[in-house]
Amino acid sequence: MNQLDLTEGNIKKLFFKYLLPSISATLVTSIYILVDTIIIGKGIGEQAVAALNIILPLFNMFFGIGLLFGVGGSVLFSVSKGEGNVEKGNHYFSYSLFAMILVVLITIATCFFTYDKLIAFLGSSDVTESYIHSYAPFVIMGAPVFACSSFLQTFVRNDADPNRSMVAVICGGVTNIVFDLLLVFGFHMGMAGAAIASVIGVSLTCIILVSHFFSSKNTLKLSLHGKPLNILYKIIITGFPSFLIEIAGGIVILCFNIQLLKYSSVNGITAYSIISNTALIVTSLSNGVSQAAQPILATNFGAGKLERVRKTFHFTVITAAIISSIFFVISCILPDLFIYMYINPTNEVLSLARTALRIYGIGFLLSAVNTIICNYFQATLKQYYSLLLCLLRSLILTLLFIYTLPVFFGTNGIWITVPIVEILTLGIACYLYWKCHRIKAN
Repeated sequence: MNQLDLTEGNIKKLFFKYLLPSISATLVTSIYILVDTIIIGKGIGEQAVAALNIILPLFNMFFGIGLLFGVGGSVLFSVSKGEGNVEKGNHYFSYSLFAMILVVLITIATCFFTYDKLIAFLGSSDVTESYIHSYAPFVIMGAPVFACSSFLQTFVRNDADPNRSMVAVICGGVTNIVFDLLLVFGFHMGMAGAAIASVIGVSLTCIILVSHFFSSKNTLKLSLHGKPLNILYKIIITGFPSFLIEIAGGIVILCFNIQLLKYSSVNGITAYSIISNTALIVTSLSNGVSQAAQPILATNFGAGKLERVRKTFHFTVITAAIISSIFFVISCILPDLFIYMYINPTNEVLSLARTALRIYGIGFLLSAVNTIICNYFQATLKQYYSLLLCLLRSLILTLLFIYTLPVFFGTNGIWITVPIVEILTLGIACYLYWKCHRIKAN
């Protein structure tokens, strides 16, 4: 896919050429966590699933670091290509890569030096502690490949090689499934086996993505010229919304777990693990749709073709809304489909999870559109609008309601939090979009 195609080609054809590879790439997080959840739920038990949900923020942190520098650098890379300045684009790639490596190494060291405090902070209990200690160390040691996976996906896709991202994720996902079955059921390695399978799978994904640099399509080159602080500032500001969404997801899971232990029990965390995995799929699909549009949006924005930007955005919103509607309908009408996919529930967990999915599922209907609008502002360099929406949606409003609504509505107040946050966020997002285009019209 060359620059001329992105600025002159048919928008729908371009979008669909990127759609499947982009969705496949963004599903990488949910593939590993989803497979682990199903294997652990069926092969080890409900308490092990609760333990996995407690560890999920670690995944968010490592993938988030990759997205911070990957999305930030690749958006600026695409805008630079749209402006006809490939050398400038490679400056963004190079500084993104080295900054990501440095931050990952610092994070790993911090995790191991504060390991016991970290696990206690995440919400470990007597019931889940042994499962967590079997799983978490492997996740921390696998941090470099988790971060590199999300980092490389964005750059490889934006460097006109979206199919390689798709192949990488599919191969990694299949490998993860094979090793999950082999290590958990075959060698009876329990949580440790599931964690090792995830690291092996994502390592293969990284190896395939790295092969892009030896292909004829590659235009990414190491170039450490320019002003480092200025370049890194732009990268971090541009990528921070994506990082915030990923990290905030971990913070929200942590807060949900704490509140559920207070107002429910470990069964509440088990029910929430079903919801969080389903929500992760919705988020991954939404990000896939938005990232399919991202190179088109960013390149045309850099080229000054704003009408093509507008058409791409509208088409992306419609696509995301259709996908999220499917999950909303299933959650409301057939919640057992999701529940039995992950675990063989007790009657108490089944009843709790049904109610939770039907309430929480309302948020699925709006979350995809909110994700698209956030990423639209990101791709068109309205970073502060994107950052504001991400802060409100992912942290401020969510934390406000997760700690206030249960006081009045008990456990149901926890499930109501996300639908209310998504509704409020959509209203603010629509206002910012209108305000942005009103200013341009004037």
